[in-house]
Amino acid sequence: MSEAAPGWREILAPQYLTRFLFLCLGVWLNAADSLVTVTITPSIAQDIGGFRYFAWSVAAFLLASILSGAVSGRLSLRLGLRGALTASAIVYAVGCAMSALAPGFLVFVAGRLVQGFGAGAIMALCYVATTALFPERLWARVFGAIAGVWGIATILGPLLGGLLAGPGLWRWTFWLFAAQALVFIVAARTMIARQPRTKANPTPVAWGQLAALTAAVSFIAVAGVVGSPLLAAGLGVIGAACLAWMIGVNGRTPGALLPRAIGDFGSAAAAGYLMIFGLEAASIAFTVYGPAMIQARHHVSPLVAGYVITAIAGGWTLTALAVAGVQNRDGTMIRLGASVLLAGVMFSVWAVPRGGLVAIVIGMVLIGAGFGLSWAFATRRILSGLDEEQQALASSAVPTAQLIGGAVGSAAAGAAANVLGFGEGIDPAAAATQGVWLFAAFAPLALVGWWAAWRLGRQASPSPRMGQST
Repeated sequence: MSEAAPGWREILAPQYLTRFLFLCLGVWLNAADSLVTVTITPSIAQDIGGFRYFAWSVAAFLLASILSGAVSGRLSLRLGLRGALTASAIVYAVGCAMSALAPGFLVFVAGRLVQGFGAGAIMALCYVATTALFPERLWARVFGAIAGVWGIATILGPLLGGLLAGPGLWRWTFWLFAAQALVFIVAARTMIARQPRTKANPTPVAWGQLAALTAAVSFIAVAGVVGSPLLAAGLGVIGAACLAWMIGVNGRTPGALLPRAIGDFGSAAAAGYLMIFGLEAASIAFTVYGPAMIQARHHVSPLVAGYVITAIAGGWTLTALAVAGVQNRDGTMIRLGASVLLAGVMFSVWAVPRGGLVAIVIGMVLIGAGFGLSWAFATRRILSGLDEEQQALASSAVPTAQLIGGAVGSAAAGAAANVLGFGEGIDPAAAATQGVWLFAAFAPLALVGWWAAWRLGRQASPSPRMGQST
């Protein structure tokens, strides 16, 4: 007789409860930080200036998260898990202090960059810590609970940001997260045993690819703040070339960010990662500029604007739960999800700059629902076409592709916003006219993602070894 699956009672027992709360705190630092900052960034720009660099704070955080996530394994081997978690939390706390003390927006962007380095490493290392702190029979339950922290952050993040969004008060947000990081450090030093530094050869880091990605995001971001249109176009082209080079050398790079199969344009992996990149890059502009535009047009509080935009996360969570039990419908769900997301993007191109709050919420829910309907099925379809050696890399590359799409998309959104006249703030009249073009500029990326999803849906169904019933 098979052993019954472990329940919540065992995880919440005294010997595991503090460990469980420790991991939840680590994930919370990443999840809530992002959602809170989206809510308060318009207030920050009004207080210390910097609308011209508005999107840089998002791009910097996401880019740094990619870089730190890529080297977190090497950090854990060299410092031990306890040392790596401690170092990452210290970096995160320093970044929070930089953001809280920022006299201008560029210093704030630098603080967000440092925060991203810490948060990205903490997030990756928390998954490693799960296997060190819990017996194997509890791993699945703990991983599921950790994912639920994002749902809690969706509810509490905008509330916290809205309460502290006033001029000057927003700084307390980052002091609060710095204090939580200190609690995390104490917990890490208490709960995780000291480990000797390993002499094993760490997994190679794709430094060339990481440098190319950094250059791509940087060139695209700078393109929006230069005065010459010709120079801006040139910087954009260079950024796109760096991104293309990063993909082109992937199969020949030790420790590559993505599976080798991404170079085979007929493979499920290539279609799947292109889908994820395109849809994320197309939708991130609403997250970056949506709250500011909603506040300017509808004269609502940061709290209301934050909740309207985080309807994306709510739609994602609810639909993902609703379709979790669907079997043998990968191709259908991938295409359905991408189509719903595309419809949400197209509708929101009009709704955010010109529609009412209800219309905006509908658009955000559709975007989130598109991700929720397709995400798990796209991931399974990507993995099904790879050998066992590549599957581990392919799994970790799914969130990496999403982060790359977010970093590139937010940098491009900032460039487009400055070209359209939003460099000094969001004027309500301009929002209703130029705002449409800001979001419409990313519709082609949504179409690319939808096309890639359609191709992915035609790929062979996953084999039974991937855990899908036949």
